[in-house]
Amino acid sequence: MLLYKIEDFNPDYRQAAFEEDDIKGLEVYAGNTDDKIGTIDTGLVDETGRFRYFVVDTGSWIFGKKVLLPIALCRIDFKGRRVYATGLRSKDQVEKLPRYEHGMAVDYDYEEQVRGIYRTSTVEASAPVEASLPLEAPIPVSTTHSVSPQATTAAYDRDTYTYDREPELYQMNEQDHQKLKLYEERLVADKTRRKTGEVIISKQVETKTVQLEIPVEKERVVIEHTTPEYDAGSRVAPDTAFKQEEMAHFEIYEESVDIKKQAFVREEVQVRKEVEQDTVEATDTLRREELDVKKTESDSERKKSNPL
Repeated sequence: MLLYKIEDFNPDYRQAAFEEDDIKGLEVYAGNTDDKIGTIDTGLVDETGRFRYFVVDTGSWIFGKKVLLPIALCRIDFKGRRVYATGLRSKDQVEKLPRYEHGMAVDYDYEEQVRGIYRTSTVEASAPVEASLPLEAPIPVSTTHSVSPQATTAAYDRDTYTYDREPELYQMNEQDHQKLKLYEERLVADKTRRKTGEVIISKQVETKTVQLEIPVEKERVVIEHTTPEYDAGSRVAPDTAFKQEEMAHFEIYEESVDIKKQAFVREEVQVRKEVEQDTVEATDTLRREELDVKKTESDSERKKSNPL
């Protein structure tokens, strides 16, 4: 059972629990007297947010000592700014309580030391001074903030002990704690942004072999031998025949292919991030505090309802 200081468990505890009234700093008085024994240093709550102890700084009464006061063994007067420690009645009782220090681990063994002092003191206060009881007789307890006989004798198991077993130490009531609130659990979803990966976009060059067919032109000279249709066999002048002379001149051309590579824009690529919405379901069991009000009848009332 983990215990937390109220300011660590809920930094807004003043609005949540006391309607702007701060429990810290309230003066603490022994029993229902005007004998001041210290001030409230802080409060300790369990993991559900329920108050279990007040930390009392005894100040000059027992210099520098802080002790735990179970929540049911006190009465808060917010108007008078007082806390009446009905479970703390003497300086000797405070001296027997183990010292509390901020940051210390409040474990089961430590709490049993605290509970043992209050159980013994409550039983002693409830027993009549003049009474002399046999060893086998049950110890009488008072009707207000009294410890049950089972609570004074039971050997508690650290693995099974719960605060509900001793309501006389930990059960709050409306009369003594009118402004202390009851807590309930709710599911609160906090979203955490975490990196799930990276996308790296880059360009790479791919190669391929391309075969291109290009038509080209080449010039050539064609010589055709033909028989004249009308001059064949006719005579020619001696001065025109058998001369060495250039009869025709042709320039011959052909096309050659000069291939080179040139880059062109092929397409454009746009890169962006998009947010997709998804729904995550969470299921848990929640606890809620409810007041358990028990009414007991006095002996006189029982006699009226059940006359002999």
